[in-house]
This record gives sequence, C-alpha cells and structure tokens, in this order.
Amino acid sequence: MLVRALLGLVCAVCVALAARRTRSLSRGGAATAAVIGTLAVAAGWDWGALLIIYFASSTALSHWGRATKEKLTGSIVAKGGERDAVQVLANGALFAGAALAMIVQPDVRWVALGVGSLAASAADTWATEVGTLYGGQPRSILTWKTVPIGTSGGVSLFGTAAGVWGAAFIALVVVLLGSALDVGSDVALGGIAGAVLDSLLGATVQARRWCASCQRETERQIHDCGTPTQRRRGLPWLDNDLVNFISSAGGGLLAALLAR
Repeated sequence: MLVRALLGLVCAVCVALAARRTRSLSRGGAATAAVIGTLAVAAGWDWGALLIIYFASSTALSHWGRATKEKLTGSIVAKGGERDAVQVLANGALFAGAALAMIVQPDVRWVALGVGSLAASAADTWATEVGTLYGGQPRSILTWKTVPIGTSGGVSLFGTAAGVWGAAFIALVVVLLGSALDVGSDVALGGIAGAVLDSLLGATVQARRWCASCQRETERQIHDCGTPTQRRRGLPWLDNDLVNFISSAGGGLLAALLAR
C-alpha cells in the first residue's frame, strides 16, 4: 500500500499540474486535489481511476461553452473559472474521507459513501453545465416560477436529465471497475438524491444577496457592476460551496445506508 500511495502521489501531482496548466484549478485547488488523489490511489487503483474519470468528465463539461456560460451567469454566481481549494473540498472531501476509512477498515459501505458523494457532485455539475447552455429559462424547484439562468434552485428539463445521466455515469463506472451491480444502483440513487437536495437548499436557505444598483439578486459579494451587495435572504453562512458539500454528503450517506 505504501508503494501504491507513493505512485498515487506522483500520478495525483501530474494530474493536478495538468489541471493547473489548463486553468481548471487554482494553485490551492491543485494542491488539494493532489492530496485527495493520493488518498484515492492509496485506497486502491480503482478508487484512483474513478476519481480521474470523474474529474476529467466534470472538467470537460465545465470547459464546454465556458465563455457563453460565463456571459449568462457571470452576474449571479459567486465563483467561476478556476476551482479553488474550498470548491475542491466541497466536492471531494467526503470521497477522501471514505478512501481513508477504506484504507483503515475495508468495507463496501465506504465505497458507497465515497462514490455516492461523487455521483451527487457529478449530477449537480452535469445538470448545471448542460442546463445553462441548453435548458433555456429555468424554473424554481419550489414555486415553478421562472428564475434567471444561474440561480441556485433553478431547474430545467435538459438540466435535470443531464443530472440523472451524471449520477448514472458514475454508477456505471464503479460497476465497470469491479463493484457489484447493487452498489452501482445505490450510488445512482444517492447521486440523484444529492442533486435534488442541492436544488432544494439553493432555493430555500442558501444565502442570496441584492445589488441595489442593478436591482438584481446575486450570490456575489461584489456585483459585476462593481457595487457591494447586501444579504437579502437565506442563512448568511450558507454559501454555494457549503451547499455543494452538504448535498454530496447527503448523496453519499444515502448510498451507504442503501448498501447495508
């Protein structure tokens, strides 16, 4: 395992540097991703392969039509472009914890927990990236009223379908890597549930801010017009990164419970 961990460190650093070179990760994000990647490979080559496939697919979707998506959502979303350390942890911390637990005491429930969290993250990413480009005007998951593109809690037909496919994709990969079909179905259900939880939290308790100059709701501390924004509703400490962590954790925990 020690040799595998050392080889995993080398592989993880190489992948992180490549991601940094393509401006997919910030310096802090690349360093954090390298640590998570090392833990994944230490838990098993299948864990490392799954993480690479997840990261590669999510990165490809993020780069696909990036200029158009930034134009559509730049005035609303708090972060864009390179993923920083907090964003990497929001999506990968539970997976890293499950990998560490797998090293200490192997159990199929750790697989379900870690992969389920990735499935939830993938579902959210696929739904966001595809829905932004092709979903048209989204609607609030609670009121079904139209909301601006990029609004947390907004859903669309194309985005929802893409989210289901994202969770199913991770589930398919883990089965192809050797897990039982039952584990794959648990992962898929956990991933879909995590994405729904993300939208519900985004529509209800996630912090929302207001730009008095533009008269628009946003998640940004400083709006793109340069005006400092004020909190309008939601919990002040619950930003998009924490919502992502909670939803990925919810998806992982559900998958682990089903795997029992």
